[in-house]
Amino acid sequence: MPEDRAHPNGRTVRLAVVIIPAVSKTPAKEPVVFMTGGPGADAIDDIPFLISSGVNRNNQLIVMAQRGTLHSEPNLACPEIDRFYARSVGLRYDAPSTGRLLVAAAKQCRDRLTGQGIEVSAYNTTENAADFADLRTALGIRRWNVYGYSYGTDLALTYLRRHPQGIRAVGIDSVVPPQIVSLPWTWDSAQEGIGAIFAACAAQPRCRTRYPDLPRTLTQQVRRLEAHPLTLTATPPGGGDPVRVVLDGGALVNLLVANAVPAVDVPAALDALAHGHPEVFARARAAGANPVIGEFAHGLTQSVACAEWVPGYTESDLLKAGRRAFPGWPDPVLAQAPQLPFQNDVCRVWNVPDRTPVQRVTTVSGVPTLIVSGTFDMKTGARWGAFTGRTLSRSTYVLIPGIGHWVVPQSPCAQSVLASFLVRPTAPDTSCVAGLAPKPFTITPEPESA
Repeated sequence: MPEDRAHPNGRTVRLAVVIIPAVSKTPAKEPVVFMTGGPGADAIDDIPFLISSGVNRNNQLIVMAQRGTLHSEPNLACPEIDRFYARSVGLRYDAPSTGRLLVAAAKQCRDRLTGQGIEVSAYNTTENAADFADLRTALGIRRWNVYGYSYGTDLALTYLRRHPQGIRAVGIDSVVPPQIVSLPWTWDSAQEGIGAIFAACAAQPRCRTRYPDLPRTLTQQVRRLEAHPLTLTATPPGGGDPVRVVLDGGALVNLLVANAVPAVDVPAALDALAHGHPEVFARARAAGANPVIGEFAHGLTQSVACAEWVPGYTESDLLKAGRRAFPGWPDPVLAQAPQLPFQNDVCRVWNVPDRTPVQRVTTVSGVPTLIVSGTFDMKTGARWGAFTGRTLSRSTYVLIPGIGHWVVPQSPCAQSVLASFLVRPTAPDTSCVAGLAPKPFTITPEPESA
């Protein structure tokens, strides 16, 4: 593919494509093409989840490494940022000194990539969508189905808007609306997902009795840890030598949003933390000490976020959104977007042009679309699925209780709905959703205070 379609005779990129046969001996004619999240994730690594979810049961499955990711050339990996994250588990999450280290790592990565002649601004959702349109043509496929999750929904909606030809149906899971996504938006999603977990606990008598005021508990712990961070030694969940970790308010919030602690364990873990037992969160924090260097394409993340998500909103807008979502939390915590700390500072050194006029656009379409959201999703709040469906005239919205980010691999019901949708896009069988409820939360004995 051209690196930049505005210069078709310039540099090219190479994208790996994997084709997985359908399990059925009489498969459907139209394949499913998959768009992974991130941006910057390794789509090839998602294949086992897709197969175990039955995505290729009746359809051939096509998986392409997005431009800039692990199995494409060039790979916009940033070992500099990976090493920063490994080090950061022992630092205050939202301290300005931590931010300066992240910015320095991002600048080192950008300088190295541009020194190799890579035009980092060409790694954006518009070019990404055009790659998939060209892939369909290259494979000689008349019509196919699209399935994407997280950033892959941003990409799928952009693809549907700009290249509707040849699309039979679109499934979007854990929705990132292109016209809405921004740093302030992340606080809205965090509030919705965390609130849903707490409401589900309150709806279960044993959980409600054992953990009676979780919103207050969380606010107290965020404030306490931000004022007096804990420095601990913890063994990473995957094993290895114990590492030094710092647990402050920002780290606690981001461990929750990242689903580093399973939702069913969140009430118990917060209660234990309040009683002086931070081990669950400390182990979750320690997991970041051993990243796979070079696997995640932080360069694609930054090029997309800095061109498409950050412009148009100030750091004051982000702080105000945080205060609306979580009044009473400390400003240093709320000043950093969940999962995207110090993003404004990073974008100043990443230095790519504002693309919001062409990207922050609503997709309006009559192509049959399945929209799947999980109530416990703290990254892409469930209400944004329903919101997106307003301009998709033949859409079906499915809300799965008690499930977080990327619903289909976690929910047999969502898998059944997706399979039905691929057979009958305008009339999928959603009957399994009725009666679903979140799993019972973990209930622990009253702990002794440490």
